[in-house]
Amino acid sequence: MWYRVFASIPEEPNPAELAEYLHSLGYAFAPHFHGDDLGWTSARLEFAEGSSLTIGRYLTKADDLRHDLNAYAAELETMDDQPNHGMLMEKVIQTQQMFTFDEPAECAEGLCEALARWLAAKTAGIIQIDSRGWLNAEGDLLLREY
Repeated sequence: MWYRVFASIPEEPNPAELAEYLHSLGYAFAPHFHGDDLGWTSARLEFAEGSSLTIGRYLTKADDLRHDLNAYAAELETMDDQPNHGMLMEKVIQTQQMFTFDEPAECAEGLCEALARWLAAKTAGIIQIDSRGWLNAEGDLLLREY
């Protein structure tokens, strides 16, 4: 299941704080962050049992995201029967950076949602989870996907 965080601010979330937060929730992993002069661009969380979770960080000013963002906004525009579709469409259009990760089958329960919520809280973002819908940083469902 894919998770996406559409962030309204361009500043990167602190990688040490991200790792500390997830460790404080009891998740054991070794973090590996990779980046360039614009900050970290990917992270790999390696778990003791051999599984891992890879997070991608994409910036609208450096990566070709506009087409993807327009596609998400267009999809939200068609959901005019749901009250939050307009607000979510605007948030997607205003995205400054996007985080993506696919939940591994052996991923610890709750880890991916906790990660998405932390990223959304740190970046004034919203969350989209495939087959579930759109959530705010508190985990409240804003729009259910069909």
